[in-house]
Amino acid sequence: MTDRPTDCPTDRHADGHPDRYTVISADCHAGADLLDYRPYLEKRHHEAFDAWAATYVNPYEDLLADTADRNWNSERRLSELEADGIVAEVVFPNTVPPFFPSASLMAPAPTREEYAHRWAGLRAHNRWLADFCAAAPGRRAGVAQILLNDVDEAVEEIRRTKEAGLTGGILLPGAPPGSGVPELYSETYDPIWAACAELGVPVNHHGGSASPPLGDEPAARAVFMVETTWFSHRALWHLIFGGAFRRHPGLRLVLTEQGSGWIPGVMDMLDYYHERLVAAASRAVTAESRFGAGLAASMGKGPSEVWRDNCFVGASFMRPHEVPLRDRIGLDKIMWGSDYPHDEGTTPYSREGLRIAYAGVPRDEVAAMVGGNAARVYGFDLALLDPLAAVHGPEVAEIATPLEKVPEGATSPAFAPGGSVRVW
Repeated sequence: MTDRPTDCPTDRHADGHPDRYTVISADCHAGADLLDYRPYLEKRHHEAFDAWAATYVNPYEDLLADTADRNWNSERRLSELEADGIVAEVVFPNTVPPFFPSASLMAPAPTREEYAHRWAGLRAHNRWLADFCAAAPGRRAGVAQILLNDVDEAVEEIRRTKEAGLTGGILLPGAPPGSGVPELYSETYDPIWAACAELGVPVNHHGGSASPPLGDEPAARAVFMVETTWFSHRALWHLIFGGAFRRHPGLRLVLTEQGSGWIPGVMDMLDYYHERLVAAASRAVTAESRFGAGLAASMGKGPSEVWRDNCFVGASFMRPHEVPLRDRIGLDKIMWGSDYPHDEGTTPYSREGLRIAYAGVPRDEVAAMVGGNAARVYGFDLALLDPLAAVHGPEVAEIATPLEKVPEGATSPAFAPGGSVRVW
């Protein structure tokens, strides 16, 4: 799919200690405790917030447990990440923002009546996140949240959060069937893509954020697990076929916590349909030619070229069966993540998670996937992080040693036995 890059980041260390990796988690989550969002809301929303918070029942056990403060306790978080070998993180949302029924990553699209309050809640989260990132300068790239219902408001928030110091880009909401907003391939969103390209703001699309509501029956929950990553993948082909990257060549898309083994097969599929439809459009009018009409002109480059030039994957806890695909995915595209503080994350066994994935992989390649690529995409300063890694980072020799036994208590799918390549 892509040739090995000649300028792929290496494991350079500013302090002259080349025996440890600088690990940046490209997938972590945080948020304020519910009532701590109040000071970040405009005062005109305080009364409504008080009424909402008084009756809200949090549906998430992990946000009610004694470990919930890992989401907002800056010192605890730094300590636990350092103990896990991680010196910096990309911070996605986790806790419930004001006026939302659930975490915003999974919340349904707002009705018109809910819209103003939901926007106020997301702005409050973004303000809180800017302060949270400022508490650990250079070590957190916060991902700002937007809604798609009003594109002009979204662009305004993108510019404001960039100025406020959030360097993780934006979280692109899903547009599942029935959401009431245009599909992601729509040119309606061009002002958003233009602002992100202009400002160098990555567009992040996180797994689990694009599935339609399915209900609570056991079958529905199983179907959700089967389909959720597919619905998240849709953003990739929507933006490619929609021509967003032709109109905005500086746009960067990051697909996070959706795995990575599916990418080669999906890109082969997209190339196939692109070539087939473009070819059909150049022939006499047939049923199929109409499907490809105008596609070549609107898209510009083919899918694999777009992937090569504009796309990245927050592969999270990369699994052993995915690693041999790294050249087909693109070594310069892959960013490892611990998914802290989620139960399915690798904490506190991230070193073991790195070993089970990367033992036997050349050192410069590991360095790129566990930190160098994320530094480049999100603007982390390795000169600041390398001295921290010299103290806290995992040793190169340690990660090179195959993991013989999964730690007791490890809950991450990174340690699941077996596994095959996902092709969709």
